[in-house]
Amino acid sequence: MTDVFEEHRRLLFGTAYRMLGSVADAEDIVQDAWLKWNQADRSAVEHPKAYLVRTVTNLSLNRLTSAQVAREAYVGPWLPEPILTSPDVAEEAELADTVSMAVLVVLETLTPTERAVFMLREVFGYSHAEIAEAIGKSEATVRQQAHRAREHVQARRPRFTADAAEQREIADKFREACAGGDLNSVLALLAPDVTSWSDGGGVVTAALRPLHGPDHVARWLLGVLAKPESQGVEMHVAEINGELGLLLTLGGMNIGAINFEASAEGRITAIRMALNPGKLRGLQG
Repeated sequence: MTDVFEEHRRLLFGTAYRMLGSVADAEDIVQDAWLKWNQADRSAVEHPKAYLVRTVTNLSLNRLTSAQVAREAYVGPWLPEPILTSPDVAEEAELADTVSMAVLVVLETLTPTERAVFMLREVFGYSHAEIAEAIGKSEATVRQQAHRAREHVQARRPRFTADAAEQREIADKFREACAGGDLNSVLALLAPDVTSWSDGGGVVTAALRPLHGPDHVARWLLGVLAKPESQGVEMHVAEINGELGLLLTLGGMNIGAINFEASAEGRITAIRMALNPGKLRGLQG
């Protein structure tokens, strides 16, 4: 029983994380799933992996409904919690990019049920009938929600995905420009329509609203880095949420993460900075 659950533990965490965007909540969901698995009549479970994924999805669905209420009172922009990943982070799933920060942000705009349907259909390939049974909806409703969620995600996900070499080049150039404090160098990297989000949760310095435009983004960023409390902060290229970004460290401690989106011309169109100390559990190794 334990061996079967442990075999799929990583997949179950990834499922809960994609649903909730929170490392701590995902860990709680996996623990709750273990308790349900421990109490289940396993002789009636024909496909353990499918059973466990459905269990985690439903537990996440319940948690997400209440979590969205709490997020309405969040101070400043809310971003999913970043996680350090490796190239095989999503080897058990069919869509590796569903762990990327950009797509997780898009998933946040779906209703809880649409998010569950999207994950079960697009990532795990469940049939509409199987999803309907899993979440207690009619098959017709599931078909409609699956179609709406897929169109919604496709319309809002990044139109261009940089490959690993391009991601490293962008991260390296951004790090060097920031380290040099050179406004013109930072501006040269930003697209005309760039937007920056910084999630500090009201705990650390962060913009309380999204920043738009190269000049606004660059001046705010360099201004923060020039503050006394930012002295000693270092930026290291690291794989964060399946893509190369920047890991921020201070005194050997990981204190934040930066993810990028870029245009086909290699200029940065979106910057997402996770800085809230209470949301950095996934950066601790």
